[in-house]
Amino acid sequence: MSESPLYAVPLTLIDGTATTFGQFAGKTVLVVNVASKCGFTPQYAGLEALYRRFADDGLVVLGLPCNQFMGEEPGSEEDIQQFCELNFGVTFPLTAKVDVRGKNQHPLYAQLTAFKKGVLPGLIKWNFEKFLVNADGVIVDRFASTVEPESAQLVGAIEKALARAAA
Repeated sequence: MSESPLYAVPLTLIDGTATTFGQFAGKTVLVVNVASKCGFTPQYAGLEALYRRFADDGLVVLGLPCNQFMGEEPGSEEDIQQFCELNFGVTFPLTAKVDVRGKNQHPLYAQLTAFKKGVLPGLIKWNFEKFLVNADGVIVDRFASTVEPESAQLVGAIEKALARAAA
């Protein structure tokens, strides 16, 4: 299979490190736009639990903080990182703040939102929307903000992607 176009997308990690999505090549990645002052913020705990449960099998949870929905992520990168670590024990990677829609939409979200399968094609509707990218860098599923990390729907999709990668 040819290399995924997602792998060329630049990312800046929350500590300022410049990288690309390619650092996750060969991994199954759950990409989530996150915010610390949102009704869905408690999902951080479930996302961390998923990461710890499946990391050894090849799962990476990648949180991209976004302040585009009612200003629910107003802090600096340092504030965000401290909040996530102190309140939810987050150890999965986070990026610097990004825009997930509009004229300054991050290139990763330009590609993710082109994924048309499922009930939510197109624009990001709110914080904590989730995209599942398989180990080949192919977007395989999308989940609404209301889908909890521990839901059978999401866990089943992750298990299926990990099993495919292991086969």
